[in-house]
Amino acid sequence: MNGFDVFEGETVPIKAWTRGVPIEDAAMAQLRNVAGLPFIHSHVAVMPDVHWGMGATVGSVIPTVGAIIPAAVGVDIGCGMMAARTSIRAEHLPDSLAAVRSAIEAAVPHGRTDNGGRNDVGAWAGEPSAFALERWADLEAGYTAVVDKHPKAAHPRGLGHLGTLGTGNHFIEICLDEDGAVWVMLHSGSRGVGNRFGSYFIERAKHEMRRWFINLPDQDLAYFPEGSEGFGDYFKAVSWAQKYARSNREAMMGAVLGVLKARFPDLIVTEEAVNCHHNYVTRERHFGKDVYVTRKGAVRAGEGELGIIPGSMGARSFIVRGKGNRDSFCTCSHGAGRAMSRNEAKRRFTVEDHVRATEGVECRKDAAVIDETPMAYKDIDAVMAAQADLVDIVHTLRQVVCVKG
Repeated sequence: MNGFDVFEGETVPIKAWTRGVPIEDAAMAQLRNVAGLPFIHSHVAVMPDVHWGMGATVGSVIPTVGAIIPAAVGVDIGCGMMAARTSIRAEHLPDSLAAVRSAIEAAVPHGRTDNGGRNDVGAWAGEPSAFALERWADLEAGYTAVVDKHPKAAHPRGLGHLGTLGTGNHFIEICLDEDGAVWVMLHSGSRGVGNRFGSYFIERAKHEMRRWFINLPDQDLAYFPEGSEGFGDYFKAVSWAQKYARSNREAMMGAVLGVLKARFPDLIVTEEAVNCHHNYVTRERHFGKDVYVTRKGAVRAGEGELGIIPGSMGARSFIVRGKGNRDSFCTCSHGAGRAMSRNEAKRRFTVEDHVRATEGVECRKDAAVIDETPMAYKDIDAVMAAQADLVDIVHTLRQVVCVKG
């Protein structure tokens, strides 16, 4: 028996791993819009953390032939996860983890900051870390090649944002696995420079649709046809932003491990999960054809491949091994998925609710993070049950420290 349900689309079907996890009407409408496009290959795959997103649903896999939809990739290009298991054990940690959280917050700029933060008059204060400088040396030429041709895509703080966390659902966590081993896990992407690239090329694609009088059910489904100048320029830019996002996570991981090593000089990394994107586009072969696969809020889960599926603040997270399920295009969910909008979470929950939900986790417990409270997300256990034929659980993690922007 298959683990997915099939919904009819105008051009191709929709295969959804959502049993026991509801799909909101707005998200289903978006899925049907995508499934009606003429260049979708085979079907659209839907993960159990699916919810409405700009242009296309978060938690969907969109295989295309001869076209790419920039808004399906989104503006948080290359957003993803990185996790490392260390030799530290739970019993080595102090009773209070407040100092550890403060040290991480000092080592990794977070929120709406550059590398080094901003001073009280808003000027850039501080210098990029050694981790960031080392990685920028490998990135600068590619960035220059994109913005020399597209000056409006330039961002003033490409280097300044490298090695920084950002805002929203991005986080750095210290976690314990089922054996008491300490893990570092973090979630971020390509920051301001990726956002600028994404926004710029989304508007360029919309312009092309208007120029060619192509009518779409949603203007955010504007696409570049393969072979066009826009397609080539976008693929080069998005590939660079994905590389930047990976480097950003590496720089932050280096900084956090440095914080821990200062307290535990004998620390070594004993196991590392893949540094995996979950907002990206790449070339792959599926069902006998070479296609472009856009995973929007979804992680590649090829046979034997490791991935990371985080829960929300206060919920469990998972290191998983992919089963290589062909129907899912070798994919699994990227997390629990939002159950409601940020504004709805702020209306519905109080600081007291959030404090109770994050008991035992050293994290922010103020009104500014209520939109990230665990109740704003779907039940991670239900999400994992719905994708049992996509991944096996290798490690189960629980957070003890969470840093948010």
